[in-house]
Amino acid sequence: MTDPNLSELLALALEAASRAGALLRDGRPADLGVAATKSSPIDVVTEMDIAAEKLITGFLSERRPQDGVLGEEGASAEGSSGIRWVVDPLDGTVNYLYGLPTWAVSIAAERDGVRVVGVVAAPMRRETYRAVLGGGAYVEGGAYGDGTALRCRPAPPLDQALVSTGFNYVGDVRAHQADVAQKLIPRLRDIRRSGSAAVDLCDVAAGRLDGYYERGLHPWDLAAGDLIAREAGAHTGGRPGLPADGDLTVAATPGVFEPLQALLEEFGAWHD
Repeated sequence: MTDPNLSELLALALEAASRAGALLRDGRPADLGVAATKSSPIDVVTEMDIAAEKLITGFLSERRPQDGVLGEEGASAEGSSGIRWVVDPLDGTVNYLYGLPTWAVSIAAERDGVRVVGVVAAPMRRETYRAVLGGGAYVEGGAYGDGTALRCRPAPPLDQALVSTGFNYVGDVRAHQADVAQKLIPRLRDIRRSGSAAVDLCDVAAGRLDGYYERGLHPWDLAAGDLIAREAGAHTGGRPGLPADGDLTVAATPGVFEPLQALLEEFGAWHD
């Protein structure tokens, strides 16, 4: 198979995210319940998570059968093309379960291990965020026109920064995260908690947040949103000198990123 251009991968990601977003928005059962749990009894999976992942992976495999895939709900294939799709079919499952609007479909494409395309569709906002490596980040729908370029906010002093975070579903990890947040909040304007890492990363890109951090993310949680934030001018990473990963993910406007990262390192945000 010939190496695809990035516009082809972007078009496929946009179509897959649109189809999955419509399924999740319009097909949500009135009696939706928990289908399974993962890391703890409150870390839930619904039947719609599973259905959306099947839709996305089926769509992509029909069009690019030699590509690899990594999905939150178990989809996994090595592939032989050098392209791998990283899929979170429903980021913000607890929000979705409760009927809250902050959830998203996140799809990224990697080429030889490098993220090159990211799409995050937030159907209840009627917004779709997209980025191509080196090509900038854009949003369509909602309060925006078609193809509005994204830029993160000018950096405020850290004590005037609005920062979002998330909490793990394992009890002792949550307790540690609460302790870090307690130490951090007097140093900031305030802390928010949306319940969707993908949406938080896009909100950094769109200038709705000055920064975001979280411990315990998986590749599918951050792959698309990290690229979108970086292409909008944000800095992203993990612990100092390291990329964003499961130990720590930080994304912030330049000028907020380094002092926020330094405080998280000081407070030991990456471990108990």
